[in-house]
Amino acid sequence: MCESCVDRIFSSGPAPCPVAGCHKTLRKNRFRKQTFEDINVEREVDIRKRVMHILNRREEEFDNKRAYDDFLEQREEMISNLVYGNDVAKTEADLKKYAAANMDSIKANQALESKETASFLERQAIEQEQARLRRQAARQEYDNERREMLADRENILSRLAAGKPGDAAAIAREGQKVLLKKSSARRSEEDRMRQKQAALRGVEARRAGAGQQPTTADADSEASSLIKGLKKIKPPEPEKPYDPFGGFNPDKRDYYVLQDYYPSSWLDRIRDDVRMQAGGYDLREYYSRTLLETFAGLGCFIEDEVSNRNNTTLPVSKSAHSQGIGTDVF
Repeated sequence: MCESCVDRIFSSGPAPCPVAGCHKTLRKNRFRKQTFEDINVEREVDIRKRVMHILNRREEEFDNKRAYDDFLEQREEMISNLVYGNDVAKTEADLKKYAAANMDSIKANQALESKETASFLERQAIEQEQARLRRQAARQEYDNERREMLADRENILSRLAAGKPGDAAAIAREGQKVLLKKSSARRSEEDRMRQKQAALRGVEARRAGAGQQPTTADADSEASSLIKGLKKIKPPEPEKPYDPFGGFNPDKRDYYVLQDYYPSSWLDRIRDDVRMQAGGYDLREYYSRTLLETFAGLGCFIEDEVSNRNNTTLPVSKSAHSQGIGTDVF
């Protein structure tokens, strides 16, 4: 529509579309200037932007490259259906259902895309500024080199005019040495600047790679059954309570269970003696130590240890054999 018709019809607020048969309500702020000459191309661009704004999954969200390619093909098929009017109602319903079920991931991907676009524009502006500075530095260097060359030439000519006839060769050689020294220093400075710029580009590339964080798929996306091949979200395991022993239980024993009371006639006297209890003596310590020493040998198998020791050849001196050190098994 022309701009005057838009102002005349929609300036007072939303109004129905003036096209016969179209019952949609339009608003003035939704109109924009036409970019392409063909209105069908303009319509396809609008549809493509709207669909890609919703189906904005990224490659890192899929299990493999084939699943991502299938998603791209599915998205292009939905765009084609809307552009050419095939199954429009079903396609719109699928888009609406998917948008409602995956609102969080859509917003996260939109924010990430906006961040990448801003980073790209900033990087492009920095590169343009660096290119301008390099051109300016090259121009300044050329001007300085030309002025120095002219000054050196005038100096040589003045020295030749004021000197003796035999000094011409010496003055020419001295001027040539000065020019070679300046050109060598200039090449060294250029090499140093190239290395510094390469290092800065490497740092920026690593920083850009570290800034890219892949998004994850929503749990509701599988319920929509519209996109296949998305990575499944693994919820984090609940944090376990703090264990100062790291899983080791000092009171756990493999062969016995410590009881609070064991019948013994001579231990009963200690249990009832206030003088013994006053110092903090606890019979459970005696029970624990006695049972530990009693069952300590159940996990030791002498035959296995002897066979393992015989299989390992260790250097033993003759004096040790003669004195019988470490050769007997008890």
